[in-house]
Amino acid sequence: MQINKINIGIIGGGNLGLSVAEGFLKAGIKASKITVTRRRVHLLEELHEKGVRIEKENSKAVTGQDVIILAVKPYQAEDILKELNHCLKPGQILLSLMTGISIAELSKQVPEGVLIFRVMPNTAVALQESMTLIAAPDCDEAVQKMVGDLFETLGKVIFINEELMAAATVLGACGIAFALRFIRAAIQGGVEIGFGADVAQQIVAQTVKGAAELILQTGRHPEQEIDKVTTPKGITISGLNEMEHQGFSSALIRGLLVSFNKLNNNK
Repeated sequence: MQINKINIGIIGGGNLGLSVAEGFLKAGIKASKITVTRRRVHLLEELHEKGVRIEKENSKAVTGQDVIILAVKPYQAEDILKELNHCLKPGQILLSLMTGISIAELSKQVPEGVLIFRVMPNTAVALQESMTLIAAPDCDEAVQKMVGDLFETLGKVIFINEELMAAATVLGACGIAFALRFIRAAIQGGVEIGFGADVAQQIVAQTVKGAAELILQTGRHPEQEIDKVTTPKGITISGLNEMEHQGFSSALIRGLLVSFNKLNNNK
């Protein structure tokens, strides 16, 4: 099935669901092909003005759809799936964006024949710059490809084993916040050494974007690029060493591990 012919229902028009819808629109998927639900429908007025169908009732975003995206909090899953059970039909594709709920657990709550994928994008989907990790069920390769192609309109996609989904959540989804915290700190440092906040923000954001592109486009290890700007007795290596003395790398790694362990302990 061609991407632009897929009917998509998004259950949950919160931050992530809204970002996914915005990303699809930017990718050229027709607004008339997208339905989004939220209890407070007035918060989706901008989407509605763009032609997206907005519904208060979740069942109306399921009936007749090819793909249903479940973008709700994990604690809401059981009630919502009970609500949708009579609407879901064999052959429909259910994409769960929820953390901590396995394909096996979800399959117990939906009719047999509904194809369930776990998908972990991040909020950069709105700009078509997400890193999306997908765990696929044992199903037709053409279906898997279609799901991958759908999310490649929103950024980069990697298929992974389902047991890595918790790690994917921390590194890819939480990782947006971790990267933004680095950017914020660098902006604050830029202000301290003389720039206005607006100018510092532009410098830092573009510098981080450039650093990421160096890795994405060349495939080289970060240390190879770091070596290019660190000269003997230079200012770069002095700054890097001071950051390491203050625990920069270890603090980041420890933060990742704390988030990962909390996610596993909450299962």
